[in-house]
Amino acid sequence: MSTDTFHLRSISGRGRRSWYKQLWVQVLFAMVIGIAVGHYYPAAGQSMQPLGDAFIKLIRMLIAPIIFCTVVLGIAKMDDMSKVGRVAIKTLIYFEVMTSIALIVALVIVNLWQPGVGMNVQASSLDAGSVKGYVDQTHAHGIIPFLMNIIPSTVVGSLAEGNILQVLFISVIFGSALIALGEHGKPLVNILEVASNVLFGAVAIVMWAAPLGAFGAIAFTVGKYGAGALVSLGNLLLCFYVTCLIFVFLVLAPLSKMCGFSLFKLMRYIREEILICFATTSSEVVLPRMLKKMENLGCKSSVVGLVIPTGYSFNLDGTCLYLATVCVFLAQATNTPLDMYQQIGLLAVLLLTSKGAAGVAGAAFVVLAATLSTVGSIPVASVALVLGVHRLLAEGLVPTNLIGNAVATIIISKWEGALDKDRLDRVLNGQPE
Repeated sequence: MSTDTFHLRSISGRGRRSWYKQLWVQVLFAMVIGIAVGHYYPAAGQSMQPLGDAFIKLIRMLIAPIIFCTVVLGIAKMDDMSKVGRVAIKTLIYFEVMTSIALIVALVIVNLWQPGVGMNVQASSLDAGSVKGYVDQTHAHGIIPFLMNIIPSTVVGSLAEGNILQVLFISVIFGSALIALGEHGKPLVNILEVASNVLFGAVAIVMWAAPLGAFGAIAFTVGKYGAGALVSLGNLLLCFYVTCLIFVFLVLAPLSKMCGFSLFKLMRYIREEILICFATTSSEVVLPRMLKKMENLGCKSSVVGLVIPTGYSFNLDGTCLYLATVCVFLAQATNTPLDMYQQIGLLAVLLLTSKGAAGVAGAAFVVLAATLSTVGSIPVASVALVLGVHRLLAEGLVPTNLIGNAVATIIISKWEGALDKDRLDRVLNGQPE
């Protein structure tokens, strides 16, 4: 068996193994135990947090070099900068359309559901101090700061900090330079290919700890927030989860069918990644696996290398659903009137603020505070209402982001003529590759 084949099977989990040795089964079993520990022994559950955090850190330390190698190699193998530009334009167009649809879906559902109506929360009674740390970050969250932050202070610094957009930026520059070098750049391409194989091998090793990480993360979540949070803000949680399901099955599923593949089969293919995202509330932990699994699915590496990392900042469907739902919920809870024109204005603001959710400490919560600051009509201090259930909401938005980016990769690959449809069908149907 070749090294590449070994890595593919390690990442995709497709080998002849007993059912109990499959990663998704182990992760699911660990989550069940974590839920039980968190529910019956809340203090013990909360003490398990370091297990989840350690697993996330282990994966994050590999993300920056993996993105660098993948994107540089993908661009270098295109041998034509016009192809790079064409893929980038198609990708951004698709992302903008899908995030707009996500925002509209969320606004429609939250207005019909009205989860905040009747709460009658007075802005003066809110604990603004509990969210001061998040609100203080909003001054640096705008179009200009966002664009300036894409440019790293140093090349090494961007790799060390793991800022996805910064790593993507320098990767595009390096890949373009390799194209310009032509044959003289081939030795470096070969070195990067070896480095890429080593990094993906490291990911396969680290993923052995995934069940332990999932156990720690879910035990902490249940132990800390438990049933109390579900009761107090249960209507919001239910509304948001239903919104995510509607978007996935009534928007992404028909779109997938139009493009010739089944979303349900795709979700089965990436079930391990979905479970890990759900448990850890972080999509970054599966980014390396998604890069390799989408290539294994028949998408060209040159497209995968651009679409997946870019999607982590620009195609956050779940984050858009979260922002629109929670913004209107807070308006309803504080009896802040929002007419149709104000909600259209809110949608326009969200189209901009949602693009910077990745790479920001506090991610969606900081963007939420920044959005309310920009809109002005909804009290910024009202974000304190959802602080306690933010992690529970994240368990819906993160898997939705992941599924949206997987669908985007296949669609853009097909649009670009960079999809092996026969291989896609074989892999999704579970046939020999």
